[in-house]
Amino acid sequence: MEKNTPLVRLADLIYRHSGLNYMNNLFTLEPKAARRLKELGLDCDSYLEFLERSPQEWEMLMQHVTINETYFFREEAQLNELVKIAERTPAGQEIRIWSAACSTGEEPYSIGMMLEHSGITARNPVRIIGSDINRRVIKTASEAFYPGSSLCFRRTDESRKQAFFAEEGTGYRVKASIREQVEFREINLLNKSQVESIGPVDAVFCRNVMIYFDVETILGVIGQFQRLLKPGGHLFLGHAETLRGFDCGFETVKANETFFYRKG
Repeated sequence: MEKNTPLVRLADLIYRHSGLNYMNNLFTLEPKAARRLKELGLDCDSYLEFLERSPQEWEMLMQHVTINETYFFREEAQLNELVKIAERTPAGQEIRIWSAACSTGEEPYSIGMMLEHSGITARNPVRIIGSDINRRVIKTASEAFYPGSSLCFRRTDESRKQAFFAEEGTGYRVKASIREQVEFREINLLNKSQVESIGPVDAVFCRNVMIYFDVETILGVIGQFQRLLKPGGHLFLGHAETLRGFDCGFETVKANETFFYRKG
C-alpha cells in the first residue's frame, strides 16, 4: 500500500493519539474505520479533514477502533496471585489497584470479587480504578449491568453469579458491595497528566493491551506504570505479553503456571 494514502495518514493519527499501531495492519483498520465513514457519509480523505475540524470526533473514532474483548475472571491464576499479595498487606492499610484499559469493567469487578471472597475487603480498605480511552465502554462499566446471554459470563458459574450479582430482568448487575470498591475514569495511556492522576498504586493490571503497541510506546507506558507503583508493587500483563529484554525496573515472578512482574 502506498505510503501517503488517506488510510495510512489516519493510522498515523491514531498512533499519535492513542499508541494503537495499525501501520502494519491496515487491513484490520480499514473495516473498523469504514463503519464510521459510512455513518458520516464521508470518504477517508474527507474524514481526515473532519477529524481536524472536530476534535470531539476522537471519542467516536476510538469506539470503532479499540478492541473490547473481555470477560469475568479472565486469567484467573493471576487474580489468585493478587489475592496472595493482598493477604500480606497489613490489616487496615488501603490497597489501591489500577485496571488500565479495562473495557466494559469485567476485570476491575473480578478483582473486587476475588478480594471480597477472600476476606481482604473485611480488613483492608480497597480502591480499584478502572480506566479506558473509550468513553462508551466506561459508561457500560459504570452501569455494572450485563445481559445474561453475554459471553462475559463464559467463566462465571452459577455459584459466582449468586454471590456477586443481582439478577435483573434479562441480565445481572454487579452487587453494591463490589461496585462501591470500583471507580471508572476515561484515560488515554499516552496522556501523562491523566495517568498521573491515578496516584500511587499497589498493583497495575494492563492485560492484552501492549500487543497493539510498538516498542517505543510500550517503554513509555511501562515507565509510567513503574513510577506509579509503590516500592515492591506488582504489574500484571497478558500471557502473550512480556517485558523480557526490556530494562525497565521490573523483575519477573513465576508462580502456579502464571507470571507477572514486581517493581525492583
